[in-house]
Amino acid sequence: MNQDQIGIKTPEYVSLNFQLAGLGSRTAAFLIDQIILIISNMLVLLGLFALLYGQSKLFFWDEISSSTYAITIIILFIINWGYFFAFEYFSGGRTIGKKILGLRVIQENGHSITLLSSFIRNLLRIIDSLPANYFLGMIMIFFHSKHKRIGDLVAGTIVVHERRTGKKKRLSPLEKEIERRGLTKENIKLEDAVIKSFSQKDWHLVKTYCNRFLQLSDEERIILTRQVADIVFPKAGVLLSGKNFKEIENVLLILYLNLRDEWEYEL
Repeated sequence: MNQDQIGIKTPEYVSLNFQLAGLGSRTAAFLIDQIILIISNMLVLLGLFALLYGQSKLFFWDEISSSTYAITIIILFIINWGYFFAFEYFSGGRTIGKKILGLRVIQENGHSITLLSSFIRNLLRIIDSLPANYFLGMIMIFFHSKHKRIGDLVAGTIVVHERRTGKKKRLSPLEKEIERRGLTKENIKLEDAVIKSFSQKDWHLVKTYCNRFLQLSDEERIILTRQVADIVFPKAGVLLSGKNFKEIENVLLILYLNLRDEWEYEL
């Protein structure tokens, strides 16, 4: 296997192959993010200066109180650290720079990054940036077999390339059925917090149901559909009462589409 490829076997015994992101692509993504942060920091400082100037006609920074300095530093820290933390957790492991370059942060088991993992890997940016300009982090990424910096080592994460296919792949029977019904994940808008509330076990249940329900007899299909809906509908905030059998199936298929983006990657 190529040294920039990694194979992962999930608890469901599904083998996934990922292309690891190296120093060059990660640096390019980081530079894009830094440009965004520099602009954001400048806007904060200009806004603060305009506010103070408008209130007290201050012309010199040495006239600003130490508490104002402290508040400014805290705000800038939250912006610079929170940018990476928030985007990586709420945007599927992708900052704006990573999204442009087609990169994604995931856990080593192939699943999406968790809140704790995102917190740890970004908190340790402080160490990776030592002694200056992310020197330690770049050295680690360059020499580590999985291109990990210290934050990745502690958080158990890797950065991978997302596959960008130019041609349309052959649809599976399930995908053909979803297309025939005209269903998309936008049919039911689920908040990120709701999607995150589903566990790996829930995803495996929904995925197994959707891949099998077309092969079942009508009686078995009705029973299984009801059983799965009773388990997952409450987590999605969807009411079971008042829906006919076809509507219940459609909701489960839409739920599958939403969870697939969270738990399964085309990499």
